[in-house]
Amino acid sequence: MPIPQLTFYSEIGKEELSSAFNDRTIDYLKKMDASVSLAILDLSEERASVVAQLNEKGVPATAWLLLPKENGYWFNAGNYQNAAQFYSEFVLWSVKNKLNWHRVGLDFEPDIRDWDQLLSDRKELLKKAVRRLLNRNGLRNARISYSKLIDQMHADGFEVEIYYFPIISDERKAHSQLLQKISGVVDVGPDREVWMVYTSFLRPNGAGFLASYSPETQIVALGSTGGGIENERFKIQPLDWQELARDLRLAWYWCDELYIFSLEGCIQQEFLERLLEFQWDKPILLPTDQSNRVNSWRGMFRTGLWILSHPIYILLGVLGFYGLLKFLKRLIKS
Repeated sequence: MPIPQLTFYSEIGKEELSSAFNDRTIDYLKKMDASVSLAILDLSEERASVVAQLNEKGVPATAWLLLPKENGYWFNAGNYQNAAQFYSEFVLWSVKNKLNWHRVGLDFEPDIRDWDQLLSDRKELLKKAVRRLLNRNGLRNARISYSKLIDQMHADGFEVEIYYFPIISDERKAHSQLLQKISGVVDVGPDREVWMVYTSFLRPNGAGFLASYSPETQIVALGSTGGGIENERFKIQPLDWQELARDLRLAWYWCDELYIFSLEGCIQQEFLERLLEFQWDKPILLPTDQSNRVNSWRGMFRTGLWILSHPIYILLGVLGFYGLLKFLKRLIKS
């Protein structure tokens, strides 16, 4: 059985780019036949130089598009106009520097300022969520705009992949848009979809979440091995080698393509050489008890989403049941 295709996310600033993407790192990537999804945090000469190096060495590079923090950082319903403008600037920069891209990656997550308010001002975040919920056209307009943007990317010759947290799957199954309206995450139809199942954020049931979601997708992202803006805010302990090895073998049981967040975390923890010599076919025990527990939680969550998204049906059901009881009561009395 062939080993999976690996892609490493890199969310590194331009000051550290050259030291991270040195000859040794690129050589490891080449030997693993791995790809890189590079965060486009700026349109700098330093970032263009790194992409040119990857192009020259034959390491596929995906452009992971991100916005300035004051515009929300990740793509969402509140910044689709900024996203379209940044994409236009990205294309000009790529052409100017003769950069070849394997794909373009769009990361749909809540506005980064929402995460800050979650930690510092939850009342204001709640007010913001209510305003979004009451905005009848906000999500629809965003979906239309992002669909047009993706069509433009296709016309420009790019394959598009989208990064989601897997909870999007539960909302789809519940036939709900409640979470999207509240969070601003937009569910669009990409060429490829990568689910970010970062077990470092899901301890002690991380393996259970991975075993629950991985069978439902073709590509899963694992992490975090360190680095990244989310780790800075929430101070999560990165995966150690044993945890990463467990996640790699477990996810490979279902998926042929795996992403790892992040490359710089793997460099810092000296994982690249270990990954080059990694024994993929080592036996594993499926975390059946944990995954059953997570499946149960997901089932209850989907039920709650459906009820909150379809209150009229619940009301009609209650009224219908009440009417049936009254009818039976009259029938018995007669």
